[in-house]
This record gives sequence, structure tokens and C-alpha cells, in this order.
Amino acid sequence: MAARQGQGLKGAEAEAHRTQIVLAALGVGLEQTMQYVLREAPEFAAFEDWIVRTAGAPDAATVARIQALVDGGPAPEAALQLQARIDAMAPVLNADDLAHWDEHGYVVVRQATTPEHSAAAAQAVWEAVRADPADGESWYAHAPRNTMVQMFQHPAFEVNRRSLRIHKAFAQLWGTADLWRSTDRCGFNPPERPGYPYGGQGMHWDVSLHQPIPFATQGILYLTDTPPEQGALTLVPGFHRRVGDWLAQLPAGVEPRQQDLHALGATPIGAGAGDLVIWHQALPHGPSPNRGTQPRLVQYINLAPAHVPCHDTWV
Repeated sequence: MAARQGQGLKGAEAEAHRTQIVLAALGVGLEQTMQYVLREAPEFAAFEDWIVRTAGAPDAATVARIQALVDGGPAPEAALQLQARIDAMAPVLNADDLAHWDEHGYVVVRQATTPEHSAAAAQAVWEAVRADPADGESWYAHAPRNTMVQMFQHPAFEVNRRSLRIHKAFAQLWGTADLWRSTDRCGFNPPERPGYPYGGQGMHWDVSLHQPIPFATQGILYLTDTPPEQGALTLVPGFHRRVGDWLAQLPAGVEPRQQDLHALGATPIGAGAGDLVIWHQALPHGPSPNRGTQPRLVQYINLAPAHVPCHDTWV
């Protein structure tokens, strides 16, 4: 509510992260929540009703974990059991994967979900944009011009979010299994054609560039085979290692976000259906124009601890 009234708060970024964690645990996405709050300015009871209408009533285990987070108490038994199960799993990322992560700032988790689960999520996206995979003309009538499909709640998405294999991969990167799942949207990016140019966001960061940029992850799950030319996620490998030096070398008064970030070594990361790309938040990244023959279908997935370092200064 303070943000709605234009007020700033010390520690606001860390508090915003915890708020997003709680909203995601309740099954609602940040953007859809912000739109509702800004539009309706609801009382708390009405806000609770909206959450239940949108995502269903949370189960007892979810409520207990949220309550423990808010109160600063110990994690409930169900959460501890899941963490123990993840800890006991064989590694998903091998030594080469982890070395690649350290050097390049991203890793591809192969077969993060099963073919059946990625196909079910892909079907949900097709239905959301009212398109038929076999009818190329149908791909454009209801496609979002910015590639983002504002659908957060779907059983197929939730199955992928709860994937133990995905949880294990994030746990290896974070160094803890005590992670919270995001509730994020999906994406649909059909091939460019006359009258339908690429309209997605360019290369960007979703974090303050105030140094040092703290460790955090972002992730995207390919729901169909996505070669590099098919609108694949594009990022600058290894830039997490040199972003500080790059910023220091910019002339005074130059806006870093307005530079040609593609010139820094942008690389499209193709992968197969069910593969998950995880990257360090310090990497410039973005979707890319689809110059392939099929649409790009994706689901955004991330896991993170409830408490992470955040800068309140936005650069």
C-alpha cells in the first residue's frame, strides 16, 4: 500500500521480496496482484477473498509455512520433510554443470520435467492464446505482442513448479533446499512475419545495478523444442564476472541500461522441451525475435530463499 501511495521504505526491496514469496506461496503472481490492488484498493478481507477466488484456498501446510515465515518461527514439519527429501536426492547438476555456472553464469537443466508434463503445460499455453499448433494463421490473432501471457494459475504449471528435479537444481545453486517456489506467468512468441514484428522486451536486467549485485537466480522452462533462432532466451554469458568493471568504465552520466547490451556478447540459448535454463540475475537477458518456424512456448520458474540480500538503491 505504501508503494501505491508513492512512499518509499527503508529495506523496501527485501520486504518486497518476502511479500512476493508469500504471494507466490498463496498461488498468485506479483503482476496480477499489483493490478488488482491498484485497481480496487481493497480492504484486507476483500484481498483475502480475491486470493481464494483466483488461486483456491491454501492448504494447511502452506499456511503453516507462511505463518512461520511471518512470525520468525521454525519451519513446520512438512517443509522440513521436503527439504530433507531434496537434500537426499542425487545431484541434478554435475561437476561440469556447476563449473559452467561459475564461469558463464547460467546452466541448462536437461529434462527438468517429463515430456508429459512439458506437453501438458504447452497445451495450456496454446489454449490461453486460442491457437492451434497445426494452424499457423491461428498463432497471431490472440498472441501477446510482448511475448508474455498473463496466465499464472493452471494445474499443469503447478506440476512443473513442484518438480523435485527442478527444486534440487536450484538447491545446488543456492546451497540450501529451504526454497520457495515462484508463481509466474508463461510466454508465447510466434515467428515474425510481415505485419507481425517482434514486440518483446529487449536485453535488460531485473535487478538494481548497484554494486555488488547479490547472488540470485532466474529461470525459464522450455515447453517445446526451442532452437536458438526460435526466440530463445538470450543472455550475455559470464557477464556476472565483469559487470562491475563494465559499469566503472562507462562515462559519467551514461545510463547503463540504455547501452547496446547485445554488443556485450549476447548469445541465444536453445534447448529442448522440458529443459530449464537458470541464470544469474547479473546477466543481461531477454527473449529474442523468433526467426524460426514454430512459436516459442515457455513457463517462467524460479526458486529462492525467503531472505536474500537486496539493494534499496536503484541504479
